[in-house]
Amino acid sequence: MTKIKYFLFLVLIYTNTFSQKNDREVLEENAIKISLNKEKKAFIKAYFYFKNKNYDSCYVYSAKALGRVTSQNESDILNYFQGVSAIRKRLLKKGILNISSISDNGSYTSLKRLKLGRIYLSLEKYDNSLKEYLDWEKSNITTKESHKKNAYHNIGLCYIHKKEYVKAKIYFKKALTLIKPDDTLRVIRAKMDLANVYYNQYLDSEAIPLFQEAYILSKSFSDIESKQLTSKNMAVVERNRKRYKESVKYYREFIKWKDSIDNRDRIWELTERDKKLAVAQKQQEIAIQDEKLKRQKVQRDGLIIGSSGLLLFIGFLGLFYRKLKKKNKLITQQKEDLNVANKTKDYLFSVVSHDLRSPINTIRYQHEELKTHIDNKDLVAIKEATNAAIAVTNSTSHLLNNVLHWSLEQSNQLVFDQKEYALRPMVQHVLHDYTILVEAKSIRIESNLKNALVKADKESLKIVLRNLLDNAVKYMNGAGEIKVTTGVKSETQAFISIEDTGVGIPKDRLVKINALKDLSIDKIDRSEGVGLGLILCQTLIKKNNGTLTFDSEVGKGTKITILLPSIPV
Repeated sequence: MTKIKYFLFLVLIYTNTFSQKNDREVLEENAIKISLNKEKKAFIKAYFYFKNKNYDSCYVYSAKALGRVTSQNESDILNYFQGVSAIRKRLLKKGILNISSISDNGSYTSLKRLKLGRIYLSLEKYDNSLKEYLDWEKSNITTKESHKKNAYHNIGLCYIHKKEYVKAKIYFKKALTLIKPDDTLRVIRAKMDLANVYYNQYLDSEAIPLFQEAYILSKSFSDIESKQLTSKNMAVVERNRKRYKESVKYYREFIKWKDSIDNRDRIWELTERDKKLAVAQKQQEIAIQDEKLKRQKVQRDGLIIGSSGLLLFIGFLGLFYRKLKKKNKLITQQKEDLNVANKTKDYLFSVVSHDLRSPINTIRYQHEELKTHIDNKDLVAIKEATNAAIAVTNSTSHLLNNVLHWSLEQSNQLVFDQKEYALRPMVQHVLHDYTILVEAKSIRIESNLKNALVKADKESLKIVLRNLLDNAVKYMNGAGEIKVTTGVKSETQAFISIEDTGVGIPKDRLVKINALKDLSIDKIDRSEGVGLGLILCQTLIKKNNGTLTFDSEVGKGTKITILLPSIPV
């Protein structure tokens, strides 16, 4: 019976591997052909145990079969079987003897070189390992791709140990090109290998991004060892960069994954022990209740089948209901988001079509005038037309900036980071940008800036200040004055005041401006004379937990007050 089993096993393998062409499959194909000879009993058993990874038995029967070989091909195959078994049993020196005995003129030269290279690497004999691997590389056409990846990786390791980092990098990159993108674990390890090559050469700018990529990949992968290793690498990198806070964060993450591995191993150990006890106890219970279970089998099976069917049906209905409910919720949310996006788009198109029409027409008319002045060589008129065109262009640029900021804010893409800031230097920075502009227009800016700490997003606050100052300059009737004041209003509020001597705002429009409460797209009515810049200012101040109010009188000017949350000094 045993002989028949062996024979059937070999025939099945032979038919399944007939078409393979790489070195390993050629070896197995030849092993199957030899095993068809029933007199080769020791060989058949050695091959059987090799296929089933029973390396102790394979080692023994390979030794027996080697004493009865009748061809070089049979000797090479048996030396390979025994060599691999010796390696698995950690008998590395014996493995070297067996693998080295394989003929250099046969069909298994590549396998021989790969195995010897791997053994010498384990023994830290890097020169010997490199010699075998580089000899393999000269004729590796039939080597499986997975073996090539491992070989290139091991060559890179040898060169790292020999501190030949340029060569190590070349082979790690070769290994990386053979790795499929969905083989996340190999990609992570390949990137760490390359990173270590760069890091050992002090090429931090090349190494650190690779360490970071490996770390990010490991976070989305289930392998705990990869998470542990990548977080440890990042901790060392950040420590060497003297970024100790980040280093501590990564080190804590490394400890967490290390503890997870230790806990997992302990749990596995306890589980195996409990399993053995449970199995022993269960076997005893089974022996006692065997007769009882047989009598109840028909009734129990019917009950189980009926209950299982009912549970499956209920589970299916519940799953279907949850999926349907989730899908409906998603559709509703997507519909609402799409409505908001459409309204935002329609509003922005309205702004662009309405507010850009006039300046574009003006620019076109001024260019026509400019062409006429150039033909007439009227330099004074050319200068005036050019200045007018620049003013219109600046106004148009300001409008486009507001459109950009508004669209970013509505789509939650505007970076918003509230922190503690000193108010005076921030306002001084904005005022400095307007020095040349206001001097050219004979406008004087006075400032009385008392310091105060506020909690706000600095960049959005600057956008508001620039919009309000642009409006003050725009609606100044000739020469005038703009007064900017900052200070503390109360223990919880600081203020910014911008007061100008411009044309002022009519009362009916002022009431609409101060009455703005809800700034959603569906409630904006451009026919009420409220521009996008003002709506953007109201939105950003409200987002900073502040208020924006206007006080104006036609012919005298406008006073704008911004109140922001303050931090006690």
